[in-house]
Amino acid sequence: MRRKLGTTISVCFMLVATAIPWCLAAGQDAAPAPPPILEQLQAQYKYAKVRSDSNGPTVIEEGTVLAIQKGGILGVPWDSTKPCAAKYQNATLTTPGTVCTQGRGQAMKRGWGALKGRIPGASEVSDSKTSSDTRYFKKGEKVYPSTITVDLKNEKIAFGVVACDTCNKTDPPTYYKAEVDFQFAPGFLEKGDVSKIEDTIGEVFQLDSGGDNQQQQAQGQGDQSAQDQQAAGQGQGQDQAPGQAAAPAAAPQPAAPAGPALTNDDVVKLVKAKLPESVIIKKINASNCAFDTDPDALIKLKQAGVSEAVIDAMVDKK
Repeated sequence: MRRKLGTTISVCFMLVATAIPWCLAAGQDAAPAPPPILEQLQAQYKYAKVRSDSNGPTVIEEGTVLAIQKGGILGVPWDSTKPCAAKYQNATLTTPGTVCTQGRGQAMKRGWGALKGRIPGASEVSDSKTSSDTRYFKKGEKVYPSTITVDLKNEKIAFGVVACDTCNKTDPPTYYKAEVDFQFAPGFLEKGDVSKIEDTIGEVFQLDSGGDNQQQQAQGQGDQSAQDQQAAGQGQGQDQAPGQAAAPAAAPQPAAPAGPALTNDDVVKLVKAKLPESVIIKKINASNCAFDTDPDALIKLKQAGVSEAVIDAMVDKK
C-alpha cells in the first residue's frame, strides 16, 4: 500500500513539473492584448484644450481638425453642463428632440430672471442674449475633438467636439460644443475593430485635409495667379520676336492640410499604442507632416519598431 501511494505521488509530481514549463512557454508565446478602444481613438483624435476664465473660454491648444459631414448637430455654449447629443445609428443621424432644446432655453431664461434685481443693471440687459444660445452646425464646418467616452455595456461611443472658430473664420469666436452618440450593434465594440469604428465616426466627423473652403480659396488664388501670369506672358509675347512662345504658367500649389504637424515622435507613439498599420498610414496621408527623414532618424524609427510600410509613407509625405 505504501509503495503504491509513493508511486502515485511521484507520478503527480512529474506531471506538475512538466506542465509548469509548458504553461510558462505558452504564456510567453501569446500575443500581447491590444490597447483599449478609448486609448486607440485618443491616439487618432487629438483633443483640443480649452481654458475658461473670467473672460470666457479660449482654445489654448489645437486638436485634430474634423469636418462635419451631417446636418442636425446642435451646438451649445462651452459652459453648458451637458450638450443636447445627436444620435448616429445605421448611417442615420437623429437630431436632439425639442424637449432638450426648448427646455434648455427656458431654463436659461428662468436662471436669468432670478438674477434680475440682485445684480445692479441686470434688468437693463435684453433677454435676447439668453433666448437663443444654441445653433445647429452646418455641413462642412470645422471642429476639434474635445472628449470621447466608450460605453461597452450599451454599445455606445459619445464623441464630443468644439467649434474650430479659426478654421471657420468666425469672429467673434463662439466656442460652441456638441456631442454625437454613436450607437453600434450588439457585440460590435467587443470585437475591438478600431478601423471600422473610425470609419463610422468618419461618416459624421471626417479628418480634414485642408477643407473645401481652403481648397476653393487656394484654387481661386491659383486661377488668378495663372491669369496674371498668362497676361504677363502675352505682354512679353508682344515684345518678343515672332515665333517665340511665352513661358507656360506655373501650376497652383495644393493647399496644405490643417492642424498640428505630425512628427517622428507622433508616429512612434502611434506604433507603441499598437494601432493598425493601415490606420497609421491613413493618419499620415491626412495630416500636415514635419518628418525628419535623415538616415539617423530613419534608423531610430526602425529601432522603435516602425514598419517599412509606415516609413515609406513618411518618406513619400516628406
